[in-house]
Amino acid sequence: MLGIAQQITCSPADKQAVEKKLIAIDGLLEEDFGKTIVAIGKTFMSTPYVAKTLEIGETETLVVNLQGLDCTTYIENVLAFGLMLKKEKAGFHDFTETLENIRYKDGKLDGYASRLHYFSEWIANNEKKGLLRDITSEIGGKEITKPINFMSTHRDLYPFLSDDKNFEKVKASENYLNHQPICILPQDEIEANEHLIQTGDIIALTTSINGLDVTHTGIATREKDGRIHLLHASTGSMKVEVSEKPLAEYLKKINKNTGIMVARPTQ
Repeated sequence: MLGIAQQITCSPADKQAVEKKLIAIDGLLEEDFGKTIVAIGKTFMSTPYVAKTLEIGETETLVVNLQGLDCTTYIENVLAFGLMLKKEKAGFHDFTETLENIRYKDGKLDGYASRLHYFSEWIANNEKKGLLRDITSEIGGKEITKPINFMSTHRDLYPFLSDDKNFEKVKASENYLNHQPICILPQDEIEANEHLIQTGDIIALTTSINGLDVTHTGIATREKDGRIHLLHASTGSMKVEVSEKPLAEYLKKINKNTGIMVARPTQ
């Protein structure tokens, strides 16, 4: 867990936002943890989408930022608040510990390469921690293997990779991932298996882009039309919203989308 305060980057406004959120979500815990996740997720509606909020400073720190979220930090924060409710914790220190546990390999911040950069690894590592279960195979998913090397082959896009140690560690993580098949529910089979997806499931959008596993993430929510929609920090509207179209239709407009991975937060 966090050993020294210097490892946290958090403005006074964000610390206050965490404390306010902890008050706002009080009472949202339901027996169905998935419904809790969506209820918390919807308290972020209209929060601006902001990319690269974690890429700050000279060294990796635990960044706490509720005022601008990308698709992954949105999921991490919602899950952290959900776990806080479940464990009946309500302190800022408890929140930072929970967030660190979710965001980093084996729950420990140990430099840039310890962050779970690739979302398939994020799912696998958080499953190992007992925080969720990859259910893709249970709902019709098929195993695939593909080279995962986008970060090392696009080194110039990641400022922290100018450091050779970071670069070599990220390459080592990629080499590990390249020997792990990932399970994907193909895009054209989602509608037929939609009834097996539950409110609160974490949805990862898989891609045919070379070297990359996942391009976007969100939370499944069954809306009034009875269909699964995506609750997410959208790059289209640049804010947190529920997709206008059901997930199966929404994905057809996403360039190079191949399907989804689905992970269920543990009840």
